[in-house]
This record gives sequence, C-alpha cells and structure tokens, in this order.
Amino acid sequence: MALQLRLRTVSGLRGKADRIAKAAFRGLSFYTRVLENCEDEARFDETFRWPVASNIDGNEILEIQVFNYSKVFTNRLIGTFRMVLQKVVEEGQLEVTDTLIDDNNSAIQTSISIEVRYQAMDGTVGAWNDKEFLEIPSLQSEGDSRYPLETDSLLSGHRQGSAMSPSKSNQQSAERSFRRMEEDEMYYHSEDELLGEGDTLSQGSLNMRAGKGVFSAMKLGKTRPPKDDHQKQEEPAVLEAEDLGRKAMRLGGGLDPDTVSLASVTAVTTNVSNKRSKPDIKMEPSAGRPMDYQVSITVIEARQLVGLNMDPMVCVEVGDEKKYTSMKESTNCPYYNEYFVFDFHVPPDVMFDKIIKLSVIHSKNLLRSGTLVGSFKMDVGTVYTQPEHQFYHKWAILSDPEDLTAGLKGYLKCDVAVVGKGDNIKTPHKANETDEDDIEGNLLLPDGVPPERQWARFYIKIYRAEGLPRMNTSLMANVKKALIGENKDLVDPYVQVFFAGQKGKTSVQKSSYEPLWNEQIVFTEMFPPLCKRIKIQIRDSDKVNDVAIGTHFIDLRKISNEGDKGFLPTFGPAWVNMYGSTRNYTLMDEHQDLNEGLGEGVSFRARLLMSLAVEILDTSNPEINSSTEVQVEQAPSVADNCTGKMEEFFLFGAFLEATMIDRKIGDKPINFEVTIGNYGNQIDGMAKPTLRRKKDGGDGDEEESELLQNSSEEDGDEDGELVSISSSQPMKPLVTDRNYFHLPYFEKKPCIYIKSWWQDQRRRLYNANIMDKIADKLEEGLNDVQEMIKTEKPHPERRLRGVLEELSSGCLRFVTLADKDQHHSSRTRLDRERLKSCMRELENVGQQATTLRSQVKKNTMKDKLKLVQNFLQKLRFLADEPQHTIPDIFIWMMSNNKRIAYTRIPSKDILYSIVDEEMGKDCAKVKTVFLKLPGKRGFGPAGWTVQAKMEIYLWLGLNKQRKDFLSGLPCGFEEKKTARGPNLPSFPPISLLYTKKQVFQLRAHMYQARSLFAADSSGLSDPFARVFFITQSQCTEVLNETLCPTWDQLLVFDNVELYGEAHEMRDDPPIIVIEIYDQDTVGKADFMGRTFAKPVVKMSDEQYCPPRFPPQLEYYQIYRGNSTAGDLLAAFELLQIGAGGKSDLPRVDGPTGIDRGPILPVPLGIRPVLSKYRVEILFWGLRDLKRVNLAQVDRPRVDIECAGKGVQSALIQNYKKNPNFSTLVKWLEVDLPENELLHPPLNIRVVDCRAFGRYTLVGSHAVSSLRKFIYRPPEKKAHHWNMTGELVVKVEPEVPIKKMETMVKLEANSDAVVKVEVSEEEKEKKKKKKKGGGGAGGGEEGEEEEPDESMLDWWSKYFASIETMKEQLRQQEAAAAEAEEKEEMEIAEEIKLDDSPMKGSKGQAKNKEKSKAPKDDKKKKQQSAAELPEKKNKQKIDELKVFNKELETEFDNFEDWLHTFNLLRGKIGDNDDNATEEERIVGRFKGSICVYKVPLPDDMGKEAGYDPNLGMFQGIPSNDPINVLVRVYVVRATDLHPADINGKADPYIAIKLGKTDIKDKENYISKQLNPVFGKSFDIEATFPMESMLTVAVYDWDLVGTDDLIGETKIDLENRYYSKHRATCGVSQTYAIHGYNMWRDPMKPSQILSKLCKEGKVDGPHFGPGGRVKVANRVFTGPTEMEDENGQKKQTEEHLALTVLHHWEDVPRAGCRLVPEHVETRPLLNPDKPGIEQGRLEMWVDMFPMDMPAPGPAIDISPRKPKKYELRVIVWNTDEVILEDDDYFTGEKSSDIFVRGWLKGQQEDKQDTDVHYHSLTGEGNFNWRYIFPFDYLMAEEKIVISKKESMFSWDETEYKIPARLTLQVWDADHFSADDFLGAIELDLNRFPRGAKTAKQCSMEMVTNEAELPMVSIFKQKRVKGWWPFVARDENDELEITGKVEAELHLLTAEEAEKSPAGLARNEPDPLEKPNRPDTSFIWFLNPLKSIKYLICTRYKWLIIKIVLALLLLIMLALFLYSMPGYMVKKLLGA
Repeated sequence: MALQLRLRTVSGLRGKADRIAKAAFRGLSFYTRVLENCEDEARFDETFRWPVASNIDGNEILEIQVFNYSKVFTNRLIGTFRMVLQKVVEEGQLEVTDTLIDDNNSAIQTSISIEVRYQAMDGTVGAWNDKEFLEIPSLQSEGDSRYPLETDSLLSGHRQGSAMSPSKSNQQSAERSFRRMEEDEMYYHSEDELLGEGDTLSQGSLNMRAGKGVFSAMKLGKTRPPKDDHQKQEEPAVLEAEDLGRKAMRLGGGLDPDTVSLASVTAVTTNVSNKRSKPDIKMEPSAGRPMDYQVSITVIEARQLVGLNMDPMVCVEVGDEKKYTSMKESTNCPYYNEYFVFDFHVPPDVMFDKIIKLSVIHSKNLLRSGTLVGSFKMDVGTVYTQPEHQFYHKWAILSDPEDLTAGLKGYLKCDVAVVGKGDNIKTPHKANETDEDDIEGNLLLPDGVPPERQWARFYIKIYRAEGLPRMNTSLMANVKKALIGENKDLVDPYVQVFFAGQKGKTSVQKSSYEPLWNEQIVFTEMFPPLCKRIKIQIRDSDKVNDVAIGTHFIDLRKISNEGDKGFLPTFGPAWVNMYGSTRNYTLMDEHQDLNEGLGEGVSFRARLLMSLAVEILDTSNPEINSSTEVQVEQAPSVADNCTGKMEEFFLFGAFLEATMIDRKIGDKPINFEVTIGNYGNQIDGMAKPTLRRKKDGGDGDEEESELLQNSSEEDGDEDGELVSISSSQPMKPLVTDRNYFHLPYFEKKPCIYIKSWWQDQRRRLYNANIMDKIADKLEEGLNDVQEMIKTEKPHPERRLRGVLEELSSGCLRFVTLADKDQHHSSRTRLDRERLKSCMRELENVGQQATTLRSQVKKNTMKDKLKLVQNFLQKLRFLADEPQHTIPDIFIWMMSNNKRIAYTRIPSKDILYSIVDEEMGKDCAKVKTVFLKLPGKRGFGPAGWTVQAKMEIYLWLGLNKQRKDFLSGLPCGFEEKKTARGPNLPSFPPISLLYTKKQVFQLRAHMYQARSLFAADSSGLSDPFARVFFITQSQCTEVLNETLCPTWDQLLVFDNVELYGEAHEMRDDPPIIVIEIYDQDTVGKADFMGRTFAKPVVKMSDEQYCPPRFPPQLEYYQIYRGNSTAGDLLAAFELLQIGAGGKSDLPRVDGPTGIDRGPILPVPLGIRPVLSKYRVEILFWGLRDLKRVNLAQVDRPRVDIECAGKGVQSALIQNYKKNPNFSTLVKWLEVDLPENELLHPPLNIRVVDCRAFGRYTLVGSHAVSSLRKFIYRPPEKKAHHWNMTGELVVKVEPEVPIKKMETMVKLEANSDAVVKVEVSEEEKEKKKKKKKGGGGAGGGEEGEEEEPDESMLDWWSKYFASIETMKEQLRQQEAAAAEAEEKEEMEIAEEIKLDDSPMKGSKGQAKNKEKSKAPKDDKKKKQQSAAELPEKKNKQKIDELKVFNKELETEFDNFEDWLHTFNLLRGKIGDNDDNATEEERIVGRFKGSICVYKVPLPDDMGKEAGYDPNLGMFQGIPSNDPINVLVRVYVVRATDLHPADINGKADPYIAIKLGKTDIKDKENYISKQLNPVFGKSFDIEATFPMESMLTVAVYDWDLVGTDDLIGETKIDLENRYYSKHRATCGVSQTYAIHGYNMWRDPMKPSQILSKLCKEGKVDGPHFGPGGRVKVANRVFTGPTEMEDENGQKKQTEEHLALTVLHHWEDVPRAGCRLVPEHVETRPLLNPDKPGIEQGRLEMWVDMFPMDMPAPGPAIDISPRKPKKYELRVIVWNTDEVILEDDDYFTGEKSSDIFVRGWLKGQQEDKQDTDVHYHSLTGEGNFNWRYIFPFDYLMAEEKIVISKKESMFSWDETEYKIPARLTLQVWDADHFSADDFLGAIELDLNRFPRGAKTAKQCSMEMVTNEAELPMVSIFKQKRVKGWWPFVARDENDELEITGKVEAELHLLTAEEAEKSPAGLARNEPDPLEKPNRPDTSFIWFLNPLKSIKYLICTRYKWLIIKIVLALLLLIMLALFLYSMPGYMVKKLLGA
C-alpha cells in the first residue's frame, strides 16, 4: 500500500540555473537529482513512493517545492505546489498540471506536471491481478520479457560525476523513471496476502487495471508492441549519478553546512548494481587455524573462606592443565600472590571454549587429595571479551558445586588475562595497593552480570535427527554387508552435549539413520553462566573409537537477552543443521576436524531437532535435588508440525561462467554439483521419497524424514512433477593461460534445479535479511567515510550524516516490516522474544543514529565513527539467527568425479520474498564466487590461489511462488527445456541459450602498485600483474627487484564477447580479477595477491567525454589470503565495438617521446599530471647490519630511487669503524604527480660494495607514502614571529589534574595574554588534597606526624608519582565519560588544540591532557598567602612523570628530524602472521627525506647561517663519533613470565650496549615475578657505533644456562639527538641537595641558553621581579632558593626551569621537553613474538663526555625493610564458649589457651599457658608474645625470607600484609586440641578495641566499614577487647569468645633499649594471673562429687547393673538347685 508520485516536468522557469525539487508527504521528503543548466523547462521524470501504514485520509496534503540549486549557498525556493489528495483517494490515479505559488501564496507563471497514484491496503483502489502469482507458460516463454528497474543503488563511485545533460534526460524512458529512494521504502505483506508491492513492481510483471498509468510503458510480458522492443536497444540506460561534489546530496532548505548529509557514494572498489552482487574479496578461511594464546592468572588472596582453621591452597585449571599454589596453614584468609601462565597453540574456537576453573582445596598433601571448599569457573572467551582482555584485581565468588543449597564459600582475589598474538595488555600500574578492599564492588564478573548468581537447571531436549550420512568406517560392518547382504543402517548415533566443563550424552540408537531419542540432558549451573557456548555433537558410537558426525554451537548470548525486558535462554523446538566433511565414505576422513566444529563445514551432515529451556532454582525449597551432576531423562516428544508446515521449495541455478580453474586439477571433464541439505547429493540422495501427499494438498503431517532422502534423479511422482537436476554436464576445460583453465560456457549456460521440502520458517530468514541489508548498507557507508578520510576528499562528516540517516530510516523500516508476523503457529518462544528484542534494539539504534547525526561535526568525526562501528557490530550480532531453517547450499566442483573445491552459500542470501527488503542479497542476482579448497587444505598458500571463479545465478523460494525465478538473469536468452510427455507443465530450463551478444574491447590501464609482499629471499620481488576478464588473460611486463612497480602499461583485450542486452552490460559489467605474481627464473611464478575491479563501460552510441571518460586512476586494495598485501593503482574501461568496428573506438594517445616497443603506456588523460619536485635526502648512517651470505658488511652504500630517478650516498669506507656517512645531504629532481595520493613510493636500498666491482644487496625499504616528508613553505603572514606585543605566560601553582578547562595550547603566532586560571572551588579542593595526603601510600599519608625532608627518598617520590598517575588515569576516564555526555564541544572551540604531529592524536581527552603544560613545579614556595598556613602540616613531595608505556610512543619515536627506516630482506613467511617482519629486519638506515615543489619561494635561504650544502636540513648536528656516558636506571619488573617449573623465576638484569655486556648475575632475586631491582649502571659508549641499548631480564638457574625471560631495546642515538632533549629528563623543581637533587651537569639556565641559541630564538632575558623573556613570551616564577644550611639566596634557575617546562609555547623552536620520568617498557622474547613477557620500569640518562661530568647516580636501591618488634600482651579472655563436660562433675568447662602469630609466620606461633577448667569462659593469662618483623612502610607489607622447602637452594623473599592472628583453643590431653575461634587484625587498619568486654561485639568483625580504624604504626600502643569468631554448622558467623589484649609496637632500636621477656619472664615480667582453683574441685569436696556421680551422672547405669546382677544370681541358683529337684522328682521322693 503506497502513494506514488511521478514528477514529470516543471516549465515556465526563469533564467538558467541548476534545479532541484523536493516532494514531501507525511513528514517524509524526497529530493530529485539536480538538473544542471536548465533554462525554461526542467524535465525531472522521476518517481517517488511513500509506503503508508494507515489508509490515506482525503484531506491530507502532498507538497512539492522547486528550488534553484546552489553548491555553496542554501537553495533558493522558486515556488511550491500543494495538493489535497481527496480526488486521488477516490479514483486511485490522477494526472495534474498546475501553477506553483510563491511565499506570499500568489500564483507565479511556473507550472508543474505530475501524476499521482494510490494503492490502498484493502485493495479498494486499483486492484492487482491474482493470476500474477501463478506461472503462465505463455508469459514465460521468452527470456527477455522481464525488465528490472534500476533503483537508487545505481549511484556508484565509479561513475565519477556522470551528471545528466538535459538532452539525455529527455531520452529517459518510462521504465527507468521508477526511481525509489531505497532508504525509505516500506512495504507490508503477510503470509496469506501475497500482495507486497515491493518486488512485484520491480520485477516488472504488473498488470494494471486502472487506466493508463505510470507503468503502461513497462514491458509486461508479451503485451508490449514489437517496435518498442527495437527502440530499447539503442537507448543506453544512463546512470543517474551526480557530480561527485554533491553525489545525491539531499540538501535541506536553508541548512548550515554542518548539517548537510551526503547519500551513498559507495566505496571505490564496489559498484552496486541491481543484477550483480558484490564478490567477497577475502579468500582464506581463518577459522580452524591454530594460534598462540597465553592465559595468565595471578591468585592474590582469599577471604572469608568457610570452615574452621583450614590449610587452604588454590588449584588453577585451564582446560586440562592444572597448577597449584602453595599451602597456607591454619587461616581463613590466606595471602598467596602467585602467578601462573598457561600457553596454548589452538584454534580460537577451541581456546575460547576452554574453562578456567579456580578451586580452593583444604589440606591437600601427598597422601590425600584434600576437600573442596568452593570453586569458580568461567570460559576463556568471557575473559577475552573483557576490555583489555582481562580482569584485574577482582574477587571471584566461590560456591560449592556439590551442594546447591549452601551459600557462598568465600572469595578469591585474582587477575585473569588472556593474550592472543599481537594483543598487548595494559596492566593497571602496580603500585602500593592501598585501595580499600571493596569486595562487593570488584567481583570477578563481566559487566551486567548480577553479583547474586542463582543456580539454574538447563534442560537440553534432544528429539530426533535426520539426514545422517550412511557412514560406518569399521571394516567389519562393510565386510558383513558384502558377505551376508545384511542391510542394516550403518550408524549408531548418540548426542553429546558439552556445557561449562561438563558433558552429558543421550542413549545410543543402534543402527539408525533417523534416530529418535526424546531425551533431555539436564545441567545444573550458576545463572547467568560465565560460559558462552553450548556444544552439541552427534556422534557415532563405535567399539574402537567414537567419531563425531557433526557439531553445532549454541551461543547463549544469541538465545537470551539480559536487559530488563530480556528473557532467559530458550531455544526451539527447532532444527539445527550440522555441517562438516564431505559425505564420501572412506575409511580415513582427512576432514574429520570439520565434523568437530573446527573450520567451515564443506558439506551438510545432518540435522537435529532439539530445544533448550532454563529454570532458575529456588534453593530454599527442601524438595530440590541438590546434585549438580548431569542427568539424562526421558522427555515427551513434540508434534510433527511444531517446527512449521512442510512446504515445497524450489532452487534454481544457472552457471554463467566458470573461469580461472586451477591447472593443477588436470584436464579431465569438470562438472558442478549443487546440494541443499541432502537434496541433490549424488551419493545419499537416491532413496526416492514416498511422499504421502494427499491430493487436497495434505496438511503438513507427512513424514519429513522420508522427504529428506530426496531423489536426485527420477522423481516422477503422481503430479508429474519435475525431476531435480542437481549437477551440470561434465565438460572438458580449455586453457586460458599458464595457470588457469576455463569452461566453454559461451552462449549456452547450463542450469540446475532442485525441489526440496522444508518446514516453512522463512520469516526468521526474512528478518535476518532485513537486518543484514541495513548492516551491509551501513558497512558500505562506513567504508565510504573511511575512504573519504583516507583520500582526503572534502566533507567526510557529511557522508557520515548520510550514513546515519540511512541507518535510522532502515531501522524504523525494520520495525514496521517485522511487526506483522505475530500470528504464526509454529513460532517458538525464542522467535517471539527475539523479535521483540530486535525491534526494541533497532528502534533504539534508529533513535541513537538520529541524535548522533545532529552531533556529527568536523571535529567530532573520529569519535562518532567509532560509535557507529559499534552499531554495525550490534546489527551483525542481531542478524545472526540461532534457529536454523533451510540448510546452506553447497556448490562442489568435481573433476572426473573427484571433489576438488567448493563454495558455501547461506540459504538466506538467495531466498526470495515479494518484499524487497526481505529478499536475500544474492537472490536473483548474478554473483561472482570463488571456489576454495576444503578444510585444512585451504590453509596457507594453497588457500590463496583461486580454484575456480564462477558467475552463478541462484533463486530459492516456495515452489508456488516460482513464477519469477528467471527475472534477474541478464536478458536476451531462450530457455532450453527437457521434453516431457504432452500437456505437462513447463519445466525450468536445463540450459539458457543466449541469442544476444555484444562485443567489447577492455582497456586495462595498469599504472603502478605499491607495498607488495616480498617474495624473494633478497626481500624484493619481480612483480608482474595478470588481468583476467571472462575467458581471457594478459600480463604486464615483469619489473625486477622492486616492491613498488610502476608498469605504466595499457593492456588491450580485443573481441571480448558478453552475452545479454547491451544496456545491462553498461550497468552490470562482469568483474575483472587482477592477480600479482612474482616471476622466478626457475619454477612457477609465486602468487603475491589479488584484487577485483569493475570497468567503466561505454556503449557504442555514447560520447567518450567527461565526466565519465577518460576514467580516473584508483587504488584497489590487494589481498593475499586474509591479509592486505598492497595497493594497485589502475583504471579499467570497457568499450563497446559498434557497427563501425574498432575504428570508432577512442584513440589511445600515449605520452610523446616514449617508445617502449610493443608495450603501450597508459594514455594521456588517464596517467597523472606531473610536476617537478626536488627530493632531498639526509644520509646519517647505517645501524645493526646483519651478515649477507655469512660475510660481514664492510663498505655499504645507500641507493635511493624514486619515480625512475636515483641518487647514491657516499660510500662508508669501514662500517665497523664508523657507520655514518661522510656527506650528509644529497638531492634528486623528479617528476611527481600533482595529486599527492598518487605519489610513487621511494625505495631505499643498501648494497655492500665488494672487491672487483661486485655489489650485494643487503636490504631494502620502501617508503610507501611521501606525504609526511613533504615540505610546504609557510604563508607570508606567518613569517614575522617577533610581534610587538609581549605574551605573558602566567605560571600558576600546579592544579590537581582535574578540570578540562585549564588546558591551553598557545598558537605560534597568537598574541593574546593567556592566563591559566584556577577556579575558587579548585583551590579549595587543592587545600583539602594537601591536607588529606594522597601521597605515597601508608608511610607518607601521616595524620599526626609527617616525615621530614631527610626521611624522604627517591622511592617516596616514585610512589607519590604513581598515585598521581593513577589519579590522572581515573580522571581521564571520567573526563572522557563526561565529554561523551556533554556533546557540546565549546571547550574545543574556545581553546583550539594544536594537533601538532608530536602530540599524536590519541583521542580528545588524552590530547588535552598532554597539551596542558607539563606538571608544574609542585614545590613552588610562592603559593598565595591563603595557602601557606595549611601547607605546613603536609609537605608536598616532588614528583616525576611515570609513563605507563615506552617514552618513544609518547614522543613519536624521537623522529623529530632523524628517521629510522628498517631494512628488510628475505621472503615474507607463508603463514598469515605479519609479525614475521621482525625476523626479516637486517639493519636500519637513519636519515630523513624532504620533498618540495621547485622552485621554492624567493625568501627561503635568507636566514643568517644558512648552509647551502644542508638544503632544507639546517641546524642539524654533525654526525662525527661522540663519546657518551650512558646511565641506565632499572627500577623494577612486573608480571614476568615464569621460567621455572615452580611457576616462579629468579630474575636478574643483563645490559648490553656495543661491546659492553653487564650481567648482574650475583644479584639475582630469588623466586620473584615482580622483582624490585633498584639499580643503576654506568656505561661509556661511542655513538654511532654503539647506540642500541638492550636491557634484558634473565632467569638464574643453578644448573644449565640461564634463560632469557624478555628484553627491550632502546635506540639511544635518536634520543640523544632529539629536539625533545631526551638525554636527561627535566625535573619538576630545581634543588641542589636532598632526594630531589638536580641530576644534569648543566643547570636550567645553561640548558635554556643553549636551546635558545640552537633554535635561533631571542633570549633568554632575565628581568626584575621574577620575569624572563624568551622570543615574545614572558614567564614569571620564584627567584630564590635554599641551600643545605637553609640559607636563602637569589637564583635564576627556577625561572629558567619554568621556561623549560613551557618550552613548547615558544614560537618556532618550541617543543615539549622530556620531563624527569620513569618509563614502562614491555619485555619481549624472540621465541614468543608478539606476546609480552612482563614489563620493566626504568629510565636512561646520557651525558656527553666532553662536558663536565655529572654527579654520582641517584640511589634508587630498594628500600630496606625496617625492623620492628610487636609485643602483644594477652591479659584475659571472657565468654569463651565451653567445649568440655567434666568427667566427674559433668559441668561445662573449657581448658582455654590463646595462640597468636603474625601473618605468614605460622611456624613462629606462640601459645599462652592453659587456663584449666574455666566454667564461665573467663581466662586469665597475663602473657606476652614477642614478634620481631621486617616491615616496608611504603608498601605496607611485612618482608620475610625463608626457604621454600628443604630442597631449596636459597631463601625466597615474600612480601605479605601485616596481619596479627589471635586464636582461642580448648586444650585436650589425649585428642587434638579443639579450635574455638579467631580474630585477625590488619595492623594498618583494625577496629579500636572496646573498653570493656560488654561493649565488645560481633560488629567489630562484620561491620568494619563504619567503625573507627587505627593503625598500630601510628598509634604505637593499643589496648582493648576484641571478639573471637567462628562459623557454626550453618556457616553463620558467631561470637565464640572475647580477648583483652594490648598491642605495643617498637622499632628495633627502641626494643633494644627497653627489652621485655617472653611469656611472664624477665626483664619487665608480668605478674602471675589470679586463677580460681576450679581445676581440683573434686579433690576438695568429695561428697559433692560422689553425690553428683551417683545421683545425676551414673544413676541409670547403676540401676541397670543392679538388675543384671539380680538376674544372674537367680540363674545361678536355678542351675545349682535344678539337678537335686530333678532327682527328687524322678525318684518320686
């Protein structure tokens, strides 16, 4: 249902101008194209349609406005036409001609002619003909009777500006006027109503009833008069693309340029058309190939473990590998800090499914396995998807997998990181972790997962499978079958499910191809699970080994939604298709991996009906089964039709071309087989389906399983239906050239067709298609934007706005289209929920896109681009449908019946729908596909070569909709059908015979290529290009020894025959494939890469004139496998050879004066326009040259070549003695293209000159882009720097890094006074900050006392700086987030940030942070008066700058004037990894390049001291050898890779510079992965010979050689000569004594004078009042300083230092100077390229030897721990729970004693004596423990050194938190003592003890946050009551006693002065406790005890004994007297 408007003409216009019209209805407006230079009439002839969702009301209005179009200014309105639609609604169609009205509503003379039609939803107006959808044979008889309409997508980047001339637009025929804006169409259709107009219109098969309408001229089947037909031939279809500057620019009325958006320009390499779809350029499958991964896990500590007095250890398990930490004794919160690394080499899929499991085990030892306390598991993929691929310092919640009802079992703090090759992990800076341990806030869970995870049951129901391959590889079965003819199915399938590290499997169904299980597998797992995928595998059970038949992964993220309107995971019941290896039944299947789910399956294997449901368990319910074992139980079966109604589908395919068939295959006949599921498969597809299809059409209850084994040959069932033909006829291939064959499909194109039956679930695919198309469009748009940025086309932001518009309208479109499938019976819950969430998501994306569009400005472009890329990922994720429907289509190429190569086409891509958006993107289109080798064969070089290139046409849809299946084919064919009996329905054709053919000439203008792969061992290649078009191929000439060949060659392909209609060729030319090869003298040429192009087509009746011709050279990206391999600069044109033969073709005008024999150069007009440039080269020196063929390089020379010209450096006479060049600057003049993007690369080659005039190539480097070396003379006005005005730079005291407003960058020539103001609130904050500390952790953040100057050392400074750095990072993140919210970029407008290259644009926030003046002097004494009083109590520590990366990245590699070019030699490896570049480096060339146009402006070279020999390189230092003292400071290393078996390393430092090699082996640090070295090394070196410093960390081994852990290399020379002055960092303040002494031999004032002199800057002039003037900048600062004795004296140093800190503000010469710093460098190991092995914190100072010597090195040796003694007096206990019952008196009592130790020193535990028989829980002890310990104040850690085991060689140093543990025990004489309770006090922060036992409560343990905390290091002495706690049976904490204790801390010296004895001993003894004598009470009071014993305790026992005795006596008497009585009785006495 739609309203359609055809805008014909606007006449009566005035003047001559460009016209554009805009039509609007219901708020949606369309623009026409721009008609240029119209006079009085504008013929638009365009059609627009508005899809309408509700019927149009008769008084709605349609509005048309006509404008004069202007590129620059806003469009001027000529007039408006408004029309009420009443008449249209009544009649359905209307033609109108009327005048326009102007702004004042008065009519003007301009008139407009339009036609409007309206199709209502209920079909009331202009009904459609029902017969349209039935196949009418007569209509179908002729192939060309279908005519597609071009749509907007014809606009393409290739037709650069084919603006339409008015004369052309007159010829425009009606069929092409149907122009729709693709972004805005909306159609509706439902299952029953086949009336969606979309496609039926565009397929041109409409039959209108209502009058002669817009479509009357369309070709409707046979109804068209023949003469019309013949007219069509001559008229070319003209592309409606506009001139590039305003490609379809839809300019709104008077919008400012910041809101203009640009519609599709489509990327350079693609050419969107309506009959062809885009080929995919990346060839190699990357899926199954193994990669390197490293999982590193640090287990830090555990807390709150459940259990009493445990000995916990942690087991870390990744996949199948296990590692254990050490065991910690008797503690519930062990501290480990142990680091584990696991290395893997597996494919990504396998890696990310591995489970990481952390479990805490209690008391494991050699003999027993220990008991599990709790565990935590997640998969590797979860970690990898985290930001930075890591969790840092997070707490894992431990739970007991055996017991669901139990709560949590404790927390484990750890770091988990997963690194793939090339990922670098930014570790947050390891400093003193003083952050409060907020466990709840730092749980180890991904974002969005709730901390309270519940247990859930996952029910995976497996119903049945079908289509299994008839496989049984066991020989016996086959023999049996042969001998007995036993015809059983040969497969015994079962299903196995893997989830979260557990697996469950169904029963085995013996010998069945159609197994029926109806079982469910139940997993119990925490929800949401931290495992992404469920793996479902059908396996074949076999006695020897089970093999996988097929594998499917279900991604939980795709079948659930965590949002607030989300849903639990749910799936099905639905079929999943499984793919794997080919179905040829051999014994050994080389592609078995594919069946395991690794790599892309190459054939259909089976499909499985299954469903999944999740139920959250209510663990409080007592009936619940608390086991977490996997269970398998029966499940009810599902109804047959639950997955959809069976429908008959029809697949049609035509092979239009098969070329580029690899010659290796051999010349046996080749054919192609197409399969969909098992249909069409020649091996399995034989069983004829016994379709029980009732004549009335059946009701979908046929047995599908029988359907699946569909016949591929005879299928004559009762309907006389068509036979499926699934493979083409074998044909012998013909030779194309040395590498390829082609098949002779000339005019006869073979076809295939297959009928198949599937459940009808097309809706799923339709929705996915709509989203895919939105995503494709978005991706294309983004590529455009990136291309525009790359090629620097104007206004990329406008294009981005256009992209966002298209996106938002596409999203809204989805919502309306998808909204209508609510009534489907077979929709599963997942279908419904997914639809809802997709609609929500897309609506959301649409809205965000709209808001984003308005925020896109030139300067926010980059950030916004990133956001839009997130949309793309989201769309792609949503579009992937988890519930499969129709299986994918496979096309196999068979040679001699062997399967060679395949391609796989997703069924959704070729699925037909009557709604355009829902149609698959390749349905009814010609698609170019490249066949590839299956499985592992396709890895590496084999996968790069094309196996075959095919042009295929595919159509898949319901059989009943198949009328239009030929509509997308190129026109001009006849159908060839198989003959069947009389009056049978027509069949699909078995081949197409093309009657129309066009002859063309293809001209390939191959200009040059750059950045190609190195294919020879010399590191160069001998490249040539081979161009393929249809069945022809040609080569360019071979250019030797280059990676940047300029072929400059025109290849002409004559007599290219293309079949089909001429006009279609124009819009849809086939693609050209260009392959680049390396010519080898022997053997075959090596493949170097491939790219595609589309030619620009000229028909014989078109003019060869601008704008389309001649075509422009363009860059095409070359790919080799999946990696890019350079660019090709070329242009292609396809010229039709008309009736007049070749004579009519345009002439080829070569450049004059070049004769290259038979080789034609690229003609004028296409080859670039050249200008004269001069290239100056600075030759500095060569470094690190490796041997060539085992000989050392001795006399090297550098050859520079650019655009055919060259220059050679001077020869280095003796490389060993001096590797620098004697002549510094040389130049060459070359002709370069005006367009900088086309500049050829510059080649640098180094050759070694050997004896007898021989040369050998050492290595080469290609500078692919000269742009950064182009010198542009400054404008005139910027020349007079020294302005009259002075600039005062106010230097305020340093502000805490906070507000973004305070950042300033002075323009070089601005003349304002810039003040860096600090707002009041900030000063307030600052005061607070000064008070509150925040300095270097514990020691420095004192509240009471403050360390004085003498206590501070370098480490204080270091820790303070780290705090600052962390703070900065936090604020940067906050600021970035703030900036996101505040889209307003006023800040940026007011303060223009200077993006000088040095800054590197690392995002806005960082940039600002950098461009802020470097941290200013913190210790300035001139703080404003208000601040001085507060300053007294907190002294400011001077800081340095901690860079958490290398200094080079911060300062642009120090290449400010001296660049380093890596010289390469050797082939590039065949594996994809580009990291191999490291191995190919054979040396480095140092120098620079400067390119400029000649002649230069006259005023150059007038400066004083201009040296003509140096050209542009003025003022560079001499390159003579120079002696330098290099001082290397190594602070510490973090996260080293363990090198020993025990998971530790014994690191030491090794330094190498030139011949100096220092190994600091004796100072290795035992068993430490985070060693603190704190060392400095002095080395004397001579530049240039010794300039590469290597700092390595080795692992010391007692036996064997030491292993390298990792190393880092620093180029000292670049640092030394850099303008950033990296020789010695500039400190923040100038001090001549103390910890912050000035390190540089030159004072700040001397440095400043030197800089001014070198930079030719006027100054420095020191003035009175603390002012200094440099150039035209004035700086102010303090002028006095204190010496050691506190005497004040005048100095200029502070002032000079201030200028140095602001040196970048000085005009011209200014640049940022390197501050005093510590840099963090990654350590790399050549054996594990690309993976960081740890990091090293260090810095380097350099001092020239000809200057005064520097002072001694700063002492940075690690702080020695301070010795302390902690004395703990246990006075009393109270309320200790009573454990024993007295043996005699039965009273509850306890024999109490208290045990104590300092954390980590369990072996030094101390016990009090025992207070026996306490009846009240009171114990009196008066007992003193003494714990000596070593403590590091700065890190708040105790340092202990002990041997790890009896076998250890040396002691290991551990750092552990200072925690005192006190435990209360009950002593037992014979059994083990009973543990009653414990408390652990962290000596740095523990709750203050209670005054009395009464006040002492549980709160003190559980609720630490609210209580006042004390630190024993500040209080020194604390006394009070603390509670003992333990857990009861229910895991609840309970209080089990209270202890009164006194803690007293003394330093070792104090302890010596006032000694005290242990226990109650001398000296300073404690008095004996006064204990009541309850222990011997029974001795003193016997009666009481006896009474107790008899009356209470043993009463019943005594009674029982008495009764037993009585019985015994009676028995004895009975036996005794019995004989006597007997005798008496017998004798009768």
